[in-house]
Amino acid sequence: MSNSWLIISGITTLVAFGSFFFRPRDIPWAARLDRPKWLFFEPAIPLIWMAAFFCGAWSAGLVWQNEPGSLKTCIFMGLYLLVEVVTVAYIPATLRSRSLALGTFLGGLGVVLGAVLAVMVGQQSLEAALLLLPYLLWSPVGTYTTRRMIDLNPEAV
Repeated sequence: MSNSWLIISGITTLVAFGSFFFRPRDIPWAARLDRPKWLFFEPAIPLIWMAAFFCGAWSAGLVWQNEPGSLKTCIFMGLYLLVEVVTVAYIPATLRSRSLALGTFLGGLGVVLGAVLAVMVGQQSLEAALLLLPYLLWSPVGTYTTRRMIDLNPEAV
């Protein structure tokens, strides 16, 4: 395994741990929120995100392998990092602010940034772009769910 794969997987893992930067006192607030009835798959959400992040890291590794160290590759790596940071910020930002509107905004921003990344990466590697599909399919679902929760919990805007 090359250094780039180790670095990418290490950074992906470290950033993913950022979702744990919330205060325990904020958990009861989130637990009390009403959720859409169709959200029966909520226990699987962490596994879905793990798969999306794994595919994203794999995608980044493929992009890095195409042109290691080039300016274009460094820009792509920065965009991959930005997408992950915005995505991971959702949980602590939503919990700390107690604002589903902020969560919806961050989710929507992640969708847009992920789509931009996929289009840009797709010009270099179709395989790398296809590996972003789990993120591109799941992120809008999470964003839509958070938006629907605003309707069910108007006090949590």
